[in-house]
Amino acid sequence: MPEGPELFLASRYINAKCGELLFSGKVEKSEVSKNPEVPFESDGYTISAVSRGKELKLTLVPGARESMDLVFRFGMSGGFRLVPVAELPKHAHLRFYTKERPPQALCYVDVRRFGRWEVNGTWQADRGPCVMLEYEKFREHVLRNLSDKAFDKPICEALLNQKFFNGIGNYLRAEILYRLKIPPFEKARTVLEDLQHRGQTSGMTLSRKVATKRANPDLLELCHMLPKEVVQLGGKGYDPESAQDSTAFEEWLQCYSVPGMKSLSDSNNRTIWFQGDPGPMAPKSECWHRFLSSISLSHKEVQM
Repeated sequence: MPEGPELFLASRYINAKCGELLFSGKVEKSEVSKNPEVPFESDGYTISAVSRGKELKLTLVPGARESMDLVFRFGMSGGFRLVPVAELPKHAHLRFYTKERPPQALCYVDVRRFGRWEVNGTWQADRGPCVMLEYEKFREHVLRNLSDKAFDKPICEALLNQKFFNGIGNYLRAEILYRLKIPPFEKARTVLEDLQHRGQTSGMTLSRKVATKRANPDLLELCHMLPKEVVQLGGKGYDPESAQDSTAFEEWLQCYSVPGMKSLSDSNNRTIWFQGDPGPMAPKSECWHRFLSSISLSHKEVQM
């Protein structure tokens, strides 16, 4: 599933490929898509993009009328491609045509059709600051709200809550926790409360504090740093300068779907990859549930 780095790479791809292009005509939607029609038509308009966490905003700017914003959430497989019109991808569910001849089309391609777009959209109000592009606001937002019930859950589940960790998804949460040796099913609040006092060690100079933080990044810092590392890798079809080969990304992964690692399903049925002890809030195994059921049944039989 595309996460924060992939949305950022997609926005960079659009700006690099479309920055010098002029588009025209109607925006065309595929017949099979259940997303809304885009009521936009112009003899000449430009396209630019910006990302924020797991959302991407496409802005259409015509010469003599008001611009339109389209906000995309990629779902499981969404992404953008600029292709010759004669080579439209099979699953191109939204298409913007260039004015040049022969024309090209900027296509929103989504094989599984889980992605969504919103006409005249805005960033979702209940999403927090972007972990990658708004780091200071993101950090403050998390630490200021540790009393929220979201932090009653295991840290692996809290990391997928976009209200606080906008841009973190399944592979990033696994890599963050693995690199810090944090059990995925440790209580989120327990993990994060210590960070409120980080860097306040008495007698330490500012330069020493900075050096210490760089050498020993905490969980919130890794939420910012690891997405930036993925962006530097490029590839996976989201970056215009890289092929769709994902070798570099696969070599970067240390935990997620890596042979030898353990995995469990969290309470949302999402798989978390880890090493070592899963933590005190780990779901009980099927055998454990059967054992508890047998005890309960025996207790009822005694009462009868």
